[in-house]
This record gives sequence, structure tokens and C-alpha cells, in this order.
Amino acid sequence: MRDSEKVRCRIVSKDFSVNENSEDQGPDPIDVAVGHRIRVRRKWLGISQSTLADHLGVSFQQVQKYERGANRVSASMLVKIAQKLDTSVGELVGETAAPLGDESLFEKLAVPGAVQLLEAFASVQQPAMRTAILNLTRSLIEESSDERTLSIRRAR
Repeated sequence: MRDSEKVRCRIVSKDFSVNENSEDQGPDPIDVAVGHRIRVRRKWLGISQSTLADHLGVSFQQVQKYERGANRVSASMLVKIAQKLDTSVGELVGETAAPLGDESLFEKLAVPGAVQLLEAFASVQQPAMRTAILNLTRSLIEESSDERTLSIRRAR
């Protein structure tokens, strides 16, 4: 691919090179980034895919495809999504001057189960129990990391 065939796009502090002349090679990174923002915002507001789909007049599978970037979101649909998610189209396409919060936090919240885990953790009233949960989680992460390191060494 020649440099003249590339388009540079800045999305969520990440640069993507997009080949304008390439055949379909999967979802476009821009569509994936827009879908990611839709998903994060939807989950942040506690709106289900079905609820958003009903508002848009599409199936929840279509919303899934938008969120994965598998299907492009039309301009009119993007406006409807932004209205339902109480945000701007600019925010969903990454055109705001400054993010409204820590983008890495929003990316972490987009991990399946993250919001539910946070809600469960926040419902724990005893500080000692919250500390125990954090310690257990850190211990499980370290154990998992140690097991991965051992399996890599054994494979060599």
C-alpha cells in the first residue's frame, strides 16, 4: 500500500491507517470506535440493547452489529442513538475537544461484566469486606499471571 492511499484518523487517542482502496477486510476501525463509544455510553446509562433497539426501531442484533462495528451507523441513526443516550453525535464520533472523563476508565467499563462487578462492589457496606474483595481479586490476578508465565516457560 502506498502512503498516498492511506487516510489517517485520530480516534480515542489512537491512530488508525485506513486503506481507501482495499477490499473488505473486516470492520473499519472508525466504525469499531464509534460502536465502542455507543456501547460504553449505553452501558454507563444502564440501557439494554433491546431498549435502545426498540427506540431506534431495529432489532437488538442490529444494535450489537453497530456496537461491534460490523454494520455502519447512518447519520440519521447516529442522531437517534445520541438522543436516546443523552449525548451528542460529536461525542459518539470522537469529535469533542476533550473527553468528558478518563477514556481508559470507559474502556475498562466496556469489558463484559465490569459494570455488574462495580455495582456489586459498590453495594458492599463494610470497608473491611471491600478490602478483602480487592485483596482476593489481586491475588487471583497474580496467580493467573504466574500460571501463564510458567506455561510459557514450559513451552520453550
